[in-house]
Amino acid sequence: MRVIVTKSSPVVVVGASEPETATGDIIDLTSFDKCFAPSPTTLLFVFDQPIDDPVETIKKALSQALVHYPPMAGRLAGADKEEPTHIVCTGEGVPFVAAAASCALDDAGPLHLLDLAVRYPAEYCRLIDPLLLMQVTRFTCGGFVVGVTNNHVMADAAGLAQFMQAVGELARGMPVPSIVPVRSEVDSSLPRLPQPMVAEVRSHLRVEKGEFLPFLDVAIPTSLVSRIKAKCGAGKCTVFDAIAAVLWRCRTRAVISDEDNDPNAPMLLVMPRNARKLVGAKKGYYGNCIIFQLALATRDMVATGDIKDLVKIIRLAKEKMPENSGDGRDEQQAQRAPERYNTLTISSVRNLGFEAMDFGGGMPSRMMWKTEQPVGLACVVCSPCKPKDIINVMSLCVKPEHADAFLHELAALNIEVIHDLRPSSKARL
Repeated sequence: MRVIVTKSSPVVVVGASEPETATGDIIDLTSFDKCFAPSPTTLLFVFDQPIDDPVETIKKALSQALVHYPPMAGRLAGADKEEPTHIVCTGEGVPFVAAAASCALDDAGPLHLLDLAVRYPAEYCRLIDPLLLMQVTRFTCGGFVVGVTNNHVMADAAGLAQFMQAVGELARGMPVPSIVPVRSEVDSSLPRLPQPMVAEVRSHLRVEKGEFLPFLDVAIPTSLVSRIKAKCGAGKCTVFDAIAAVLWRCRTRAVISDEDNDPNAPMLLVMPRNARKLVGAKKGYYGNCIIFQLALATRDMVATGDIKDLVKIIRLAKEKMPENSGDGRDEQQAQRAPERYNTLTISSVRNLGFEAMDFGGGMPSRMMWKTEQPVGLACVVCSPCKPKDIINVMSLCVKPEHADAFLHELAALNIEVIHDLRPSSKARL
């Protein structure tokens, strides 16, 4: 069935009243912000419980939220358009699109293929571009999808979750958000990262032009996670640890080729982590505050070692703080730096606050990550989702020629591919 999404022209939503931060105020970017290129990230939030007029409800709440989050309605600025240095609270607002789909949510098929979010015009966000874009799409069943696209320099996932929680609270009639927002480096108590570390991290977080990677939506059974946790022992394995170990192993096995099968080849796992508590950031800070923790092992260890040992390697990496320079690799890791294709990033947006986002009908039934251009080879662990016995992972981590092998490895563990979004494949609905 062909699904048609009809979109209105964008309207610009501005703060509902005089903002707490005066128009024209400047917010300097933190050293954590400067680790990221101005690249867009998109999240889709699926709500299967209807609310009264979701478009107008959310648009009004967004306007109210911008009063408390004026930088979200501003623009980046700086002497060098490639290296912005601050946010100007211009009050120019957030483009907002109302849309309607021609079917019910259950009949829509892969939502990733529908036009459910507003896009930036280029692969990188420009200084003149808004820092946030939003679209609300109504379905015939009464459910709706909120598509949020933001410039990563503005906020990380935890910061965006805090903002969307505030929009939800205001939509439900609260007079002010429950968390007082903080954005500036001075007020947030953030440490300053050394410039070499900022430059090194940013060099790895770049859009790879012309690179095509198959997009896969997979469901990991919670029963598999429970078995791995039981094998590791009480308190020695988290949900993330188990998922990361499974994905790292399955991908490593899938990309091994007959021509290049060096068992000692280094395989690197990169794990972005919300570092607010770690660095003592003030409650309410919604800019970027991410560190990158690295696990390194040989190809043979990842592909054939005991899953319990992989979990141990991951946990040791998570316990280690990055050094004050470079990208978190110790000297041995730097000397054994793997090829780019042997580096996998696994990020998680679980337990960051998106589960608490509620516009009046309850929490989202599903959350999805969507990207137009990959920044590295990545898997994103999403939450929440229905049914409750699965954990969804959005995967963009193998070349087309390795996709079938990757799917085979996942299937061997009873990991279901909900949607195989390769252009030549027939997506499973």
